[in-house]
Amino acid sequence: MAGASPVWVHAVSVGEAQTCRPLLAAARDRDPDCRIALSTTTRTGADIAGRMLTGLYDARFFFPWDIPHILSRFLDGLRPKAFATMETEIWPNLLYELHRRGIPSYLVNARLSETTFAKIMKRPAFWRPVFGWFRAILARGEGDVERFLAVGAPADRIRIIGDCKIDALLERRRLFDETAARRMVPAGPGPVFLAGSTHRGEEAIVLDAFARLRQDHPDARLVIVPRHPERGDEVRVLASPFGSVSLLSEEPDAWDILVVDRIGVLFDLYGAADAAFIGGSLVPKGGQNLMEAAAFGLPICHGPDMEDFPEATRRLGDLGVAAQVADAASLASRWRESLSDAVRDAAREGCRRYFHDLEGASERAWSTIRSGFEGDPRS
Repeated sequence: MAGASPVWVHAVSVGEAQTCRPLLAAARDRDPDCRIALSTTTRTGADIAGRMLTGLYDARFFFPWDIPHILSRFLDGLRPKAFATMETEIWPNLLYELHRRGIPSYLVNARLSETTFAKIMKRPAFWRPVFGWFRAILARGEGDVERFLAVGAPADRIRIIGDCKIDALLERRRLFDETAARRMVPAGPGPVFLAGSTHRGEEAIVLDAFARLRQDHPDARLVIVPRHPERGDEVRVLASPFGSVSLLSEEPDAWDILVVDRIGVLFDLYGAADAAFIGGSLVPKGGQNLMEAAAFGLPICHGPDMEDFPEATRRLGDLGVAAQVADAASLASRWRESLSDAVRDAAREGCRRYFHDLEGASERAWSTIRSGFEGDPRS
């Protein structure tokens, strides 16, 4: 990469690429001459970066293999003045080589799920020095700090900055194009219920709940967004006994059930829904991001497994936004309740309170990163 040494930001896949947008925007706004190199691991992450982050980086590439001789040659060429990786992307060989070269590294929006925490605790002696190679671990909240301390991360390297996902979500909400959402889900006489990021085993429960709901609301429609869009045809076949089913890729005019077989449209679809179910929670997958639905002030429900988003789940539950369901009957009941003015008003107010004063994590993260290279001759 020609020119001044860049700050290298790594966003493994779709969610991390979306989360790092306000971080890159803060860098562009505060330090417009600072060069940014962005890496991803997955093809879908690269696609999202190309679509959503254009103009916010100077170079983009796939993450190199975490093998010492490959990393050494790669770093010789890139010459980064700092490295920031999003959430839980922790590569020991890279972190060691950065540490050896005196290049500061940062874990931004740092989190440890219960699953990751349990794996690390099996080999704490290995991971303790790895966490020590970070210049700073920028955690989302107290729960994350407790886990990092428990695995041996140095207390003086950990600080709470808040959740960068909040910044990303609120920016996307401000830029939301309702016209585009309505092209996918045209307005109709009845309510629209959305099941987002569903996994195999959940669609059958969602469809059963929808059938129960339509006994009282025959004009209701259902949008199912499988976590893996390549399952679109599979879900369409599963849904066919429950009404008229179409795939989003077919650009249908009318349907009872819409199965989304495209990536990157879930956020906009929440803007066309009246209530939402969050997938990955009725099966043991740790749950999916419920804050996207909350950005639109929707009544939300989810299953019992939300371990990947514990603090948001607890807080949104306390505020009357999110409710836990266990099966088709309780899901249908929650969806019925979601149509009442009282529940809808409570959800909107709860979401407003949840997001209030939560902005700014990305600015704080960039301030920390830039403090690590200010005065660096490579700048």
